[in-house]
Amino acid sequence: MEQLQVGRAKLTWLNGGVSFLDGGAMFGVVPKALWAKKYQHNEKNQIELRADPILLQIDGKHFLIETGQGNDKLTEKQLRNFGVIEQASINESLAKLRLSADDIDAVLMTHLHYDHANGLTKKAGEKTYISQFTNAVIYTSAIEWNEMRNPNIRSVNTYFESNWQPVEEQVETFADEIEIVPGLRLIHTGGHSEGHSIIVFEDGEDCFIHMADLMPTHAHQNKLWALAYDDYPVTSVHEKEYWMAYGYRKEAWYTFYHDAYYRAIKFNHAGEKIAEVARVRYPYK
Repeated sequence: MEQLQVGRAKLTWLNGGVSFLDGGAMFGVVPKALWAKKYQHNEKNQIELRADPILLQIDGKHFLIETGQGNDKLTEKQLRNFGVIEQASINESLAKLRLSADDIDAVLMTHLHYDHANGLTKKAGEKTYISQFTNAVIYTSAIEWNEMRNPNIRSVNTYFESNWQPVEEQVETFADEIEIVPGLRLIHTGGHSEGHSIIVFEDGEDCFIHMADLMPTHAHQNKLWALAYDDYPVTSVHEKEYWMAYGYRKEAWYTFYHDAYYRAIKFNHAGEKIAEVARVRYPYK
């Protein structure tokens, strides 16, 4: 498991599963001739995407950023349509660190689409689900939590009742931003979804920014490259413009949940890569 130390924060990437989605959908209006130079694709025009939560340890607390693909949450048709070839093994990842799901103090959800939120719950029967992280507070924006429970015609296929009903007593929402511990903030941006948020950690001169699905991979660094999946792509562009400039000034690390090749990249003031944490790649099971 790859790790990164940023000031007081220690980040460890867990195994949350992998899928292959259409490259055109992931890069929106960007021509394939451009995005294909920056991210590999297969013969079906699909690109490899991780769904790997980040264990974030700060001041003796254990936080989890996102929760992975989950297990036994998708039908055979969904597994096929979403290109899922490996489901999550978060508990196994935590066990290697001598931790368990019960040790997680809080879960930081940038948004609640199935590929981020499936790991919030687990099966306890044929049609019964219970909380995966029973001792954790689950943070998400109030807008996102409202849409999760009341999806529209476009979002109904990505917000699952099984991901929110068992944990609703654990959820704490916020409007614009919330500070979890000193220096660690969840900030509402909108864009990918109306309630989408990013995570910013600052400790003196040290900083990391988790852009979530505003910049799901290193190949999405260009501020104009928005996903076809984005509900509000113009908002995505403006928010990315602001937060990329912010991070460049601080020479911040940018961390990734979906990237199959990099866990994190650090950029200088000009937006040039000056450091990286590459993902160690293994054959799939």
